[in-house]
Amino acid sequence: MYRPVRTAAWSAGLVVLLVVVSLISAALGPVRIDLVTVAMAMLNAIVVPAGVTVGSATVPVLGLSVPVPGLEYAAVFSFDVPATRQIIVANLRLPRIALAATVGLALAAAGTVMQGFFRNPLADPSIIGVSAGAAAGAVAAIAFPALVPFGGLHLSAFAGALATAFLVYAIATDGGRTPVATLLLAGVAVQAFLGAMISYMLVHSGDSLREAVFWMMGRLNNSQWGDVAFAFPITLVGVLVLCAFRRDLNVLLLGEEDAHHLGIEVERTKLLLLALASVITAAGVAVAGIIGFVGLVVPHIMRLVVGPDHRILLPTSALAGASFLVATDTIARAGPAVVPVGIITAALGAPFFLFLLTRREVHSV
Repeated sequence: MYRPVRTAAWSAGLVVLLVVVSLISAALGPVRIDLVTVAMAMLNAIVVPAGVTVGSATVPVLGLSVPVPGLEYAAVFSFDVPATRQIIVANLRLPRIALAATVGLALAAAGTVMQGFFRNPLADPSIIGVSAGAAAGAVAAIAFPALVPFGGLHLSAFAGALATAFLVYAIATDGGRTPVATLLLAGVAVQAFLGAMISYMLVHSGDSLREAVFWMMGRLNNSQWGDVAFAFPITLVGVLVLCAFRRDLNVLLLGEEDAHHLGIEVERTKLLLLALASVITAAGVAVAGIIGFVGLVVPHIMRLVVGPDHRILLPTSALAGASFLVATDTIARAGPAVVPVGIITAALGAPFFLFLLTRREVHSV
């Protein structure tokens, strides 16, 4: 039976886990920092708006340079932390941790929705080509920046992902109905085509080949607060709206005809779920590249732990995904050489998933 208290308790526990994993992650690195100092440095990084100022930034309007107002921020805490360690934690490690948590949150939530949407335990966020579309946009921006109509790797990848998702939906929709099987097959076909495009661009990318391949491996290197500012609002809003449709997702598992008889507007709900899952996946992939197995393995683990009810499964999977990616990224940068985090998630996720298969613990949704 679903109990809101149980959902709240699990969510609170997973939030605590995320905080602990983040503290440990921020403490580890070439310069080891004790956990107390890390906690104080993290608290020192919390700021709130304190006023409005007119800075040096301007925008052209009718030939005139109009100053752009900005916000002044004030620190909430002022613990005594050595300046070097404050910079290491707040400017170098914390943005990477925050971005890993954001991307993990997005991929795990999207994976949970996709598995419920397709009623297929092997579904993941990339099943309709979102990751392939993001990769096509990113590789185009890296290898052929002059051909991209709008600047920026993030925007190119984000636009490519969304364009692919809605192209697949348009192909699969006929007469106002979108059969799930047709949607899945359309996604496979579009992914194959985009894979060919990506390969062609990589062959002709010249000196940009290394950067493009590195991006496709999934990476959180050189993460900045600007990356977090791009992905976090989209992810937070998307996950919260998805959580509002947890009951509808449960009802869809009964089948579309039964869902219709129970008062669900099936096609509208399917479109909304697909769009939101695609948007948050696009946001995550745009800033971190293609990171596999987070949206596949984490929902399975949480389904074994908390059960198949999406009213508890969706929020707990999202929070567990955030902790999982922070932990795997910590492993990725713990060695003498930094490894793309996508390699670590695949190296850990694939054997674990095979273990679940051999134990027959990969249940249908």
